[in-house]
Amino acid sequence: MTKHDSGEELETSAVLKSMYRRIVRSFLDVLVLAELRNGPMSGYDVMAFIHERFSLLMSTGTVYFTLYSLERNGLVSGVSHHRKRVYRLTAKGEKTIKAIMSANDKIRYFMLNLLKVQE
Repeated sequence: MTKHDSGEELETSAVLKSMYRRIVRSFLDVLVLAELRNGPMSGYDVMAFIHERFSLLMSTGTVYFTLYSLERNGLVSGVSHHRKRVYRLTAKGEKTIKAIMSANDKIRYFMLNLLKVQE
């Protein structure tokens, strides 16, 4: 391996990490809704879940903005519990995540076409 190859690998790795982070951030609301099907979570729980599952550290601002947005849209409800706010899916949130999950094949097809290189 030459120095040039090593530099390209580092650059590729950085690009992939950046894309990975952007994808997780873009779909954070969907990830939260899907995980809330397993039970209530606090903002800290969401950050720990993202870190464990995707090896990414999300800022508190990003996580809480997402939770507040989901709450404003009626998809989750938050209740203060022992000095922290715990979020649960609402009926609307449950319907929404079910609709998203049932559209899995359409989403996969869209992503494959999005990434297809045109010749």
